[in-house]
Amino acid sequence: MVSARLTIDPQFAVGPVNPRLFGSFVEHLGRCVYDGIYEPDHPSADADGFRTDVIGLVKELGVSAIRYPGGNFVSGFRWEDSVGPKDQRPRRLDLAWHSTETNEVGLHEFGSWLEKVGSELMLAVNLGTRGTLEALDLLEYTNISSGTELSERRAANGRKEPFGIKMWCLGNEMDGPWQLGHRSADDYGKIASQTAKAMRQLDPSVELVVCGSSSAHMPTFGEWERVVLTHAYEDVDYISCHAYYEEKNGDLGSFLASASDMDHFIESVVATADHVKAVNGSSKTINISFDEWNVWYLERFQQVDKIEGIDNWPTAPRLLEDAYSVADAVVFGNLLISLLKHADRVASASLAQLVNVIAPIMTEPGGPAWKQTTFFPFALTSKLAKGAALDVKLEADGYSTEVYGTVPLIDAVATFDAETRTTAVFLVNRSQTEEANVTIDVTSLNGAIVLDAQTLSDVDVYAKNTLDHPDRVGLNRNKSVAVRDGLVAITLPPVSWTALHLG
Repeated sequence: MVSARLTIDPQFAVGPVNPRLFGSFVEHLGRCVYDGIYEPDHPSADADGFRTDVIGLVKELGVSAIRYPGGNFVSGFRWEDSVGPKDQRPRRLDLAWHSTETNEVGLHEFGSWLEKVGSELMLAVNLGTRGTLEALDLLEYTNISSGTELSERRAANGRKEPFGIKMWCLGNEMDGPWQLGHRSADDYGKIASQTAKAMRQLDPSVELVVCGSSSAHMPTFGEWERVVLTHAYEDVDYISCHAYYEEKNGDLGSFLASASDMDHFIESVVATADHVKAVNGSSKTINISFDEWNVWYLERFQQVDKIEGIDNWPTAPRLLEDAYSVADAVVFGNLLISLLKHADRVASASLAQLVNVIAPIMTEPGGPAWKQTTFFPFALTSKLAKGAALDVKLEADGYSTEVYGTVPLIDAVATFDAETRTTAVFLVNRSQTEEANVTIDVTSLNGAIVLDAQTLSDVDVYAKNTLDHPDRVGLNRNKSVAVRDGLVAITLPPVSWTALHLG
């Protein structure tokens, strides 16, 4: 049997848990917007055409901020298309996903939807095919109260009060050759710096995210971050990270260790940013916006779903609709653990994406909405992870993987909320065959009691929730947990994710 030991002590704080860690991402891609959040003919649709069943699930998920409107989509997007009377908005070809964009849902509609779900808007500007002037126009339209051409246009379009958007992305994945207008690090660093300076002249309160590499496995990785930050370090607040993981060639062992790669990715970007800080002699610290992360079967998309053809531009096609298994959800929950372990530097994160497209929520046109397996770790972590993330001083058995070398069989993180005096512990067991006995030293918590313990696991690690079987997988109370003499003992099933709530 696998064994592990960890220590919970509020003195071992890593950093504060920023609510923006539990953000998500809505892109005009596939059925994320149309037939996802928006379906005017659906029985549950409200007066604005938004599915109220989806609104309820998004609230339950606990999403704090939503990045919009892309993604690759933004590099060909003209924001002006998305405002004004719907019947006058142009239909455009979206080259990123080879689809037709109707612009039926635009900035105002999405802003009203965010108010319904209680989330903050994180807006991306197009630095692929457009530039500084267009970014300034969009900022004026959204954030200036009145008295200018664009602020008055916003009022005429139905919103007198400004959107007041704080967080802005300066383009998307600009090192990717698939990206419209992709650039070298030197060229992108210059335009990002210029645009950031200009935006701050208009609204000094904005928080700006500069593009990091689109993947830690890009040939540009590392040097891209260094060059871009050399240009823009004093002008921005965050640098982005993007990472997706999938099981390849039946190698479940390596897949279950994916979070170890995320750990290394974050630490590498932090080291690079701090190098530029030292070289510049700067007093500010650049943090990370991990604004795209998930399990994504990218190889499947490239081989099966990719749309091609000069006359083939469907509207809201079924794209990237991965159905997630228990194993996927365990890896997903482990990625959340990784983000929390680096709460001192990861200040924002966006699960990509929210509905239908590699998403925790699925819908059927005219039919039901349901929770994917990945819904459960996100919803429970966003609910319980408050206060400060803690270094749990984990001791665990290891195992060998083909991709990542030797990694621990158990991974864990904890959070402590000083206001409520509650503690949350999040654990994964990566063993495919063995239960794990975990001992948690909680003596510093002065008489901890177990409020709840929930585990996601299944005898079939590839079990999924589907349209026909939407409740196949869910959380179950872990009845093994016990407290005695300042120690919590809990047994974790093979291939499992667990959340433990202590009072």
